[in-house]
Amino acid sequence: MTGGDGEADGGIGPARPVAPTAVRTVAVIGTGVIGGGWAAHFLRMGLDVSAYDPQPGAEGRLRRAIEEAWPTLARLGLSSGASPARVRFTNELAAALEGADFVQESTPEAAEAKTEVLTELDRLTPEGVVIASSTSGFSMTMLQKDCRHPERTVIGHPFNPPYLVPLVEVVGGERTAPDVVDWAVATYEHLGKYAMRLERELPGFVANRLQEALWREALHMVAAGEATVEEIDAAVAQGPGLRWALMGPCLTFHLAGGPGGMGHMLDHFGAALLEPWTRLEAPELTTELRDRMVKGCLHEAGGRSIAELERQRDDFLVELLDLVRRNRERYEPGGEAGAQTAGASGAGEARAANAPVFTHPRGS
Repeated sequence: MTGGDGEADGGIGPARPVAPTAVRTVAVIGTGVIGGGWAAHFLRMGLDVSAYDPQPGAEGRLRRAIEEAWPTLARLGLSSGASPARVRFTNELAAALEGADFVQESTPEAAEAKTEVLTELDRLTPEGVVIASSTSGFSMTMLQKDCRHPERTVIGHPFNPPYLVPLVEVVGGERTAPDVVDWAVATYEHLGKYAMRLERELPGFVANRLQEALWREALHMVAAGEATVEEIDAAVAQGPGLRWALMGPCLTFHLAGGPGGMGHMLDHFGAALLEPWTRLEAPELTTELRDRMVKGCLHEAGGRSIAELERQRDDFLVELLDLVRRNRERYEPGGEAGAQTAGASGAGEARAANAPVFTHPRGS
């Protein structure tokens, strides 16, 4: 994104990363829900994964998570050479970074600790290897402040589960080299993700800010006794959520304007923006509100465990992604050309299922 002082203004320096199409090994640092999901995705794309997590039992949890996800990934499509056996777990950070072409950090979301991890990764990783953070809201400017080579650090924020949800938000910090952001976008795209390059740093990025607005309003309604947890989830899953999976809120409202499109919609419904239909400030998270949210989710789950709900979610997303792909090929301009490239070799073999429905111009 924005260049900083010195080396970052012109690029990453004399040591260059491998070409995006030449990435063969990814170091996954932190193997919780997000890191483990990244590991599964990279394995699906036919890469080797070197994983590190200092938490007791982390290796067993990672291997079980990959094993449980693999049938879903097989349904989605595996690249040549894809195998869960290609993950190597180590208890030493330096060993995990050895031979890595790319580093994906996914440690717990604690500002000070995450900054220290990025600093240590920068110290141990050979110059020229790009380091991406999965942070869900911290700025890279903050995380890279103590790095000796901040020009090669970048945000690569995924969505859960990373092995199914295509979106990854990419943005650099003040000292990130612009060509590193370009490289990260190209690499994620080659590896089957929908990489959305942000034009500037923004707390929470784009998608989390949209999610947070909806989430805060949901908390307000539960706190005020206006709706139950189950009613709120049904309102989204049985209503606008079905449309958002295809078009998103803006294009959905564009259709709401009829032949006049968004212009007519804003002219006709613009006055509603002054109505008290939302409260963006979060309500106080009282013990009572917390208990009501927990009780409501348990009631809605109906005895299903988290593992059962995850399997149901994954099965649904695989079918939804396939439906989205088929609709894109059928209706989107240029879709036929996209369909013709679906059988490309290497990582591209599995790329089509994760491709976006609607594209947008890339920023420079």
